[in-house]
Amino acid sequence: MKNPVMLVSRRKRKEPKAIKMYLNNKIQEQDTTIKCLGIIIDNKLKFKEHITYVAERCTKLIHNLSRSAKLTWGLKHESLKTIYEGAILPLLLYGAPVWIDAMKYEHNRQIYIRVRRLINIRMAKAYRTTSSEALCTLTGITPIIIRTEVAVKQYNIRKTRGSQTPEIDNVVELKDWTHPAYAVIITEAKDYKDQLVQVYTDGSKCETGVGSGAVIFIGQEIAG
Repeated sequence: MKNPVMLVSRRKRKEPKAIKMYLNNKIQEQDTTIKCLGIIIDNKLKFKEHITYVAERCTKLIHNLSRSAKLTWGLKHESLKTIYEGAILPLLLYGAPVWIDAMKYEHNRQIYIRVRRLINIRMAKAYRTTSSEALCTLTGITPIIIRTEVAVKQYNIRKTRGSQTPEIDNVVELKDWTHPAYAVIITEAKDYKDQLVQVYTDGSKCETGVGSGAVIFIGQEIAG
């Protein structure tokens, strides 16, 4: 059984990086990349090999789909979008929290952008000269770089859930919204005797009655 050995280091050293490791009196072969749980790890932890490998797999899958997605016949937009979200996107995002730092480099970003562009052209049945931004608008697909960042953030939220409260927005029912009349603090102007107030309402309602959507105070100042 092959048991490869890899030396992981980002140091720029001039001395030989070859190491000798024995298992059962047999020297083990040293490699520059190791595949672990579906993720290709290189000896520099740059994950370029992994990104390239996944992009090539997805590209082959897209080219196979292109035979059924011609301009005048074949799979429709909804079918291709389902295949993309169910088959291609999981491949692209697999293990994203591990290699997300590699997306800081433009050459890695462009590899994934090209894959997304291929499927967008098939889905939109557009010309190859169509811009990537226009393709995202036509297909309604989130750019892959943003989608990757979202997947990582969702993972971090699930990871920290239970140990601490994540700082995320919660959905509040409309009936639980604070009425605008309760959110304004009113202070009277100094040395002003006239207390004339004009009130206009837009018909907004709360549980206790009809409130004021817009209020104009003459002779008073509104703070808040």
